[in-house]
Amino acid sequence: MKRLYEADAYTRDWPESHWRRSLPVPAPAPRLTGQATAEVAVIGAGYAGLSAAHELVTRFGTDVVVLDAVQPGWGASGRNGGFCCLGGSKLSDRAIIRRVGDEGARAFHLFQRAAIDGVADFLQTHGIDARQGPEGETYLAHTPAAYRALAEAAAADPTARLIPPEALAEAGLAGPAFHGALQVAHGFPLHPLAYVEGLARVAAAAGVRIHGDSPVLHLAPEGGGWRLDTPDGTLRAKRVLVATNGYSSEDLPRWLAGRSLPALSSIMVTRPISAEERAAQGFTSALMAADTRTALHYFRHLPDGRFLFGMRGGTSAAPAAIAATQTRVRVHFDAMFPAWTGVETESRWSGFVCLTGSLAPFVGRVPGAEGLFAALGWHGSGVAPASRGGRLAARLIAGAEADIPALMALPPRRFPLPAFRRTALAAGYLAAELRDGALPRSPRP
Repeated sequence: MKRLYEADAYTRDWPESHWRRSLPVPAPAPRLTGQATAEVAVIGAGYAGLSAAHELVTRFGTDVVVLDAVQPGWGASGRNGGFCCLGGSKLSDRAIIRRVGDEGARAFHLFQRAAIDGVADFLQTHGIDARQGPEGETYLAHTPAAYRALAEAAAADPTARLIPPEALAEAGLAGPAFHGALQVAHGFPLHPLAYVEGLARVAAAAGVRIHGDSPVLHLAPEGGGWRLDTPDGTLRAKRVLVATNGYSSEDLPRWLAGRSLPALSSIMVTRPISAEERAAQGFTSALMAADTRTALHYFRHLPDGRFLFGMRGGTSAAPAAIAATQTRVRVHFDAMFPAWTGVETESRWSGFVCLTGSLAPFVGRVPGAEGLFAALGWHGSGVAPASRGGRLAARLIAGAEADIPALMALPPRRFPLPAFRRTALAAGYLAAELRDGALPRSPRP
């Protein structure tokens, strides 16, 4: 397997995350051993892969096998911040309109809304206890200019609520790094691992065969279908869906090489914060939140009183580099929430989001490879888009009407000079920091 980062990023150990600690460990999905066949093989047991498999079995009666390198939810689907929200692309609204026109932009917006609703409906229908908070999301301006941009966005959304700087404290959004806010009515927080493991249970009960500890080492066309080799077995399938997102191998398939860029996102969770401590900081809102920085911060109160804080950054998965990034996360947390500098960190972990060369997600046929499909590139907001994207991929695979937004149907471009993607990412982070400006000084020494 050909990966872009150090081997430390792909070890089969589970991250020491709050999510893993807060749930019982399910029985592992068995390895694939010997010879097996299926109508459709899915590579990746995350939101997209499992949603596609469930859709294929329940709607189309398809025989499906899902292969995962570790276990369902081990990747980004089980270690993200739990924001079921709008997103999926790093393009601005204007850039989306330039690429696919006004109608295409509207279709992508409707896709995002439907994706959130789809996750909510799935959780309710199948009794998965994963929701963690109220509807809506807050975007906090990191500069006065960013607040003016939020005000323009609010004018186009009659359901949005604009909060001026002087009203932040009253709204429970106080902090020295914030200059106003926009609250939208869409999205909700959830326990990401509870969702993906619940999704795996529902899919398996419907007849999906899920195999863990079965990394696909080789993928090749054979006899009008595809052959997938794992360490202990071989699976032959008529069609294949690649749904590995930021944990993709550059040569599975070769077409993917240079088209995606995994980017590290790091998260910390504090000990429970008391009501008095919350009041002292003045950040008490139960809505999930993110700031408007290019290298954004995202954060929210958890139901048990803990506080989750995450940010992008870091271009190495070596242990020393990860430790340095996690230290930086804490420094940023202290600067943004100075009243909580004495609140201890209980857990911290990291994982990959996935960018594409087109800065947009992709759901479609792999060009030049009959029977091969891909669904990936959720750009750090994949809970909802990956779930719906997987279901749209299933419809495409089954030959049904898929109604994939034009933005997502375009195959992703290759990054310029793909061998230097991580170098370019480091330069991009530096430029973003210069553009975003400094955080308030942390009171910590």
